[in-house]
Amino acid sequence: MAEKKRDPGPSVKDDELYEKLRDEGNSKEKSARIANAAANSSRSEVGHSGGTSGSYEDWTVDELKKRAKELDISGYSDLKKDELIEKLRNH
Repeated sequence: MAEKKRDPGPSVKDDELYEKLRDEGNSKEKSARIANAAANSSRSEVGHSGGTSGSYEDWTVDELKKRAKELDISGYSDLKKDELIEKLRNH
């Protein structure tokens, strides 16, 4: 049986990359954003233009909790630092 191909819609500029990202489990929004960024430059440049962020291990518990709140993650208020980091990474 043939696999049904997803139609990302007219706003996605690189259908092939979009499909690959969706197959890897990325959200529709994230896949479209990456595919369009790749279409506007070369695929090898995508991801290299962003800033840098320190490792979560370098963040304070308050900073981690603030980030969890920004991401609308629930159940973080009583977590220890390593548990917060785990929750953020798996969000």
